Amino acid sequence: MKQSLIIDCDPGVDDATGLLTAFASPDLDLLAVTTVGGNVSAAKTARNARILRQIAGREDVPVYRGAERPLRRAPAGAGEFHGREGLGDLTPFEPVAPVAEGTAAGAIVQQVMARPAGSVALAIMGPMTNLALALQAEPALAAHLGPVVVMGGARAEGGNITASAEFNIWADPDAAAEVFASGCRMIVMGLDATHQVRATEERIAKIEALPTASARTAAAMLRFSQRVERQIVGWDAGPLHDPCTVAWLLKPELFELAPCRIAVETESALTRGHTAVEFRVDAATANHFWATKADAAGIFALITQCLGEGA
Repeated sequence: MKQSLIIDCDPGVDDATGLLTAFASPDLDLLAVTTVGGNVSAAKTARNARILRQIAGREDVPVYRGAERPLRRAPAGAGEFHGREGLGDLTPFEPVAPVAEGTAAGAIVQQVMARPAGSVALAIMGPMTNLALALQAEPALAAHLGPVVVMGGARAEGGNITASAEFNIWADPDAAAEVFASGCRMIVMGLDATHQVRATEERIAKIEALPTASARTAAAMLRFSQRVERQIVGWDAGPLHDPCTVAWLLKPELFELAPCRIAVETESALTRGHTAVEFRVDAATANHFWATKADAAGIFALITQCLGEGA
């Protein structure tokens, strides 16, 4: 059976590769895409998701615009890593199909609560604001959701926005703290795992060689990221973050997970968004699972296979 899925994202060049992979996969029943302000503004992330949907030929999937700002903080972007418009070198355009009526938080509640408990997974590729708002509106959502697969957080690798914080968590730490405390079953792809998944020249070239529009678009995003990572960070092969959420849903055996308990720092200006990952827990009752290892070759093979089948 196909896995029913909602993707919550803030595209974003690595979100783009994750979205295009999910759009192309025959093993996912993509119910909706919800967007949030994060890498770029909420208006741009909603437009970008619709652009990617059109490129993938998946106008059957509704796109809902979500939160414009964090729960209790000013918005913060990451345009230096994603381009001013959020899609690298791609020139944006107004997609044919509009956003769906309603809010992202409302769509998450409606789609999940209308289906059997545990049957709908949620992949979060940006700040967790939309899910926090959905949980505030419907507290029963936490027990009704299937796995919540999150790209966010850092432990051994340190942060990528501050010394100890990863951007998605740092951007709205209050939302992340609420979601982690909600009781949701959460699979967490922090930098400890995603830094193992590197977009090498060989891997990008294999995607570039595919004949589909989705593959060409994803390859262009990876090329942009490669250039930016070399300029800003000095890495020859940048990490691929957000698509790890989709990869886990399609092939969980590509990752190793450790049961844990995760809390988020919300008070300290110095360590805002720090994820405290505690492994001293009862594995039988743990709700949080931290990715410790990722099979980079297997993940890129999976993404390449999906993009080759896409539009």
